Amino acid sequence: MKRLNGSKIRFVLFVFVVAIVLGGGGSANADFTFGTPENLGPTFNTSSEDSAPNISVDGLSLYFSSNRPGEYGSSDLYVATRESTDDDWGLPVNLGPSVNSQSAEFGPCISADELELYFISVRSGGFGSYDLWVTTRATKAETWGIPVNLSGINGPTGDAAPSIFSDGLSLYFASYNRPGGSGGWDLWVTTRATLSDPWGPPVNLGSTINSTSGELWPSISADGLVLFFDRGPASGSGPDDIWVTRRATVSDPWGLPVNLGPRVNLSAADDYASNISADGRTLYFTSNRPGGYGDYDLWQAPILPIVDFNGDEIVDINDIVIFIEHWGTSDSLCDIGPMPWGDGKVDENDLKVLMNYWQQEILPLSLLAYWKLDETEGTIAKDSVSDKDGTLNGNPVWQPDGGMAAGALQLDGVNDYVSTPFVLNPAAGAFSVFTWVQGGAPGQVVISQTVGANWLLADSSGKLITEIKASARSAQTLVSQAIITDGHWHRVGLSWDGSIRILYVDDVEVAKDTQGNLAISTGGLYFGAGSNLAVGSFWTGLIDDVRIYDRAVTP
Repeated sequence: MKRLNGSKIRFVLFVFVVAIVLGGGGSANADFTFGTPENLGPTFNTSSEDSAPNISVDGLSLYFSSNRPGEYGSSDLYVATRESTDDDWGLPVNLGPSVNSQSAEFGPCISADELELYFISVRSGGFGSYDLWVTTRATKAETWGIPVNLSGINGPTGDAAPSIFSDGLSLYFASYNRPGGSGGWDLWVTTRATLSDPWGPPVNLGSTINSTSGELWPSISADGLVLFFDRGPASGSGPDDIWVTRRATVSDPWGLPVNLGPRVNLSAADDYASNISADGRTLYFTSNRPGGYGDYDLWQAPILPIVDFNGDEIVDINDIVIFIEHWGTSDSLCDIGPMPWGDGKVDENDLKVLMNYWQQEILPLSLLAYWKLDETEGTIAKDSVSDKDGTLNGNPVWQPDGGMAAGALQLDGVNDYVSTPFVLNPAAGAFSVFTWVQGGAPGQVVISQTVGANWLLADSSGKLITEIKASARSAQTLVSQAIITDGHWHRVGLSWDGSIRILYVDDVEVAKDTQGNLAISTGGLYFGAGSNLAVGSFWTGLIDDVRIYDRAVTP
């Protein structure tokens, strides 16, 4: 969509005000995604097992369980607090002997008013294996009372993983081999008419959610429209993953569950016991993935609404125009508030969310690494999306105002280049690489992989080619007819979808062929030099804005 001039912007804003007055309706939900998970750090995590985080509605108290030394039993409940959501967390405090026993307590769940704390225990006085218990207090300033067994819910085979809805009238939990279930662990819900009434008979969430793989650790969102939970592997062995199911209203049935995918669920790690924050912006969970402090750690991942409606990587007037076109409808594209998954109507709640991202750069999650090359000094080329910072070698010169997108890096064609850590193995799956270049000479390389192939380079005539190819001896270099060494700025790129290689110059396809089973390469990258740093392979000119994606990108 073309950019609008000033008069058009004023007209758009006028139409927008009219649209607000007119209103509309519908019942759909938006898509959302997840940011990169972060470990909660040594304040929470130890060399022991720290698990099952549960955040209070105000975001100022985080409950969890741990089997760290110095406990009352084999696992205790803890809480950490902070003054505001902008402050650091204080040190966790054990909830003490009024809550924790000499047995094991874990899986805490705090009610919205913070006057009820549900948890799992194997203490005496229960009905068998794992039981659900609750402790209460009259005010938040008082200590927790003696825990009470949820005798109307617990059975002899095991009940666990409580999740209390925001109104306090629905309690989701997992039960093992309870009659009426799918066998093994299933998810159930019990309800009550008022906070002072007893819990009613549990109801199985049904075959849409429950399976023979086993479902545990439900976490119901504050609006009741999203339910996160864990599911074991279909094979019966392997790590657990976190899944999510959605519904249009609290009266509708749950939809088919969806796996959260590799950004949250790692293939070689257990990811479980998730908890969604009341504002829907953060998913807390437990994982034994690399980068932790011990056995199992507490992690968090941001939940992000998709606000870049036209996919141009910035929230601007073009997105506002699209938003206005959908005002008052149920279109899921623009239904992004108040929760990231929307509420079935495009209205002022969605506008508030959109404006929180106004003029912000929105980078796609498929972007594995991104070197803007906008630095003004130093020897580090910062990776804006990951930890793959590059190192300047030789004596490249930063050009703060000399790039196509802000700054760029000037290379002398003699011994200047940038080296990075490993980013990807081309043989592992679909990927793309794009960058801006100016200058260069025949035979010089834009991007290469150490002890691997030259990804993008100019051939003996200055035409863009790639030497990434299959490992077979018959594999061929892909050659275009587009000259990139003519002194002008060019955006050059390569994409591979698992079978087809495509070269791009200035976002136009210039060469294409079929090439499967690319050669394996696990080295780091060079910008502005060949894979073996050969004389004559060093780039003479400017390089700017290097991007690598884990998918085949079409400009």
